[in-house]
Amino acid sequence: MHELAVCQGLMTQVELVAKRENANKVTSITLQIGPLSGVEAILLKDAFPIASAGSIADGAELIIENMPIKVLCSQCGAETEAKPSKLICGQCGDYRTRVISGEEMLLKSLELERENAA
Repeated sequence: MHELAVCQGLMTQVELVAKRENANKVTSITLQIGPLSGVEAILLKDAFPIASAGSIADGAELIIENMPIKVLCSQCGAETEAKPSKLICGQCGDYRTRVISGEEMLLKSLELERENAA
């Protein structure tokens, strides 16, 4: 399952951020995923408990936000949203576009807890 490897990579990043921020626990992780990223959100959610087990994020909530596909038209210069199967300009209808958003998976935010030193 490709998504398990993605989650394991995500956990490496989460642990680095938590350590840098002196956190004891991660309570939520918010990701933004584009439809062209190659990552299936439902499979990622299924793999997350396995990848996070025993880690600082064990039991954390995984929140996934879907990102739109955006294209830049080489003919009219417009930036518009597009569909995965129809990457045409929403302004002029031309097919000569470049995807500028929707291929990525981004770690948007973490909710962390710190233990207060008494």
